[in-house]
Amino acid sequence: METTHSFDHYAVMGYPISHSRSPGIHHLFAEQSKQHIVYSAILVEPGDFSNAVAAFQSQGGKGLNVTIPYKEEAWSLVNQRSARAEKAGAVNTIMLRQDGSLYGDNTDGIGLVNDLTKNQSFSLKNKKILILGAGGAVKGILQPILIENPAQIVIANRTPDKALTLAKQYAEIDDTCPVIGMGFDEIPKQLFDIVINGTSSSLTGHIPDIKAELVNNAFCYDMMYGKEATTFMQWCMKHNASNVSDGLGMLIEQAAAAFYVWRNVQPDTRPVITRIRSTI
Repeated sequence: METTHSFDHYAVMGYPISHSRSPGIHHLFAEQSKQHIVYSAILVEPGDFSNAVAAFQSQGGKGLNVTIPYKEEAWSLVNQRSARAEKAGAVNTIMLRQDGSLYGDNTDGIGLVNDLTKNQSFSLKNKKILILGAGGAVKGILQPILIENPAQIVIANRTPDKALTLAKQYAEIDDTCPVIGMGFDEIPKQLFDIVINGTSSSLTGHIPDIKAELVNNAFCYDMMYGKEATTFMQWCMKHNASNVSDGLGMLIEQAAAAFYVWRNVQPDTRPVITRIRSTI
């Protein structure tokens, strides 16, 4: 009979952390792929992140997920980063190597892209994309979206300067796709194929301050998720969106990408999405 000592240990760190669904998701991945892991959620008090990582590593931990508010600190802490983490300025996945070094990746963007392209059957190629918000969540998704060869990306934010700075940073990646930053009130009156809400507005029951016509006939995607349709999704449906989705699929796809980084095994996400959805 195997004991937990023969299992590899992984965890998610954040503050707060009790809401995290990562342990359930990763245990389903492990069960599906017959991987021997233990995965826990660790509450890390502000100012104690680096100590918590070191303690987990000293106890033989193999890998970490990192959530709010430590993704930028994780970026600074690791010794080596993937190209997508480097550009995002944030790390949500850490591999704890045997030589003591830390490898950081950011799987948020590939999680979004995989949810859209695999689960929603929505191609980003040649699409006009409106992204609402310019914070850490949006920084992590831009490079993987650009790799899909969209026609245009408009980043709009309540504070225009943040959107302009972010757009300038990513416009250098691919000069065939215009990346434009602006305030909410400056969004051009045009048709968008997809509108992605990267703000935290749905957590407070608010809607980003944009004109309703911008979501007309667009696929509207909220990076937040809940038991019911988010406030943003409901508002978009009311204003003639062609389709709506929350971000649960993105959460599970980014977890699958992290699982692949650690275990070199690609989980089947569809049954896991169905299972987690039923527990919300």
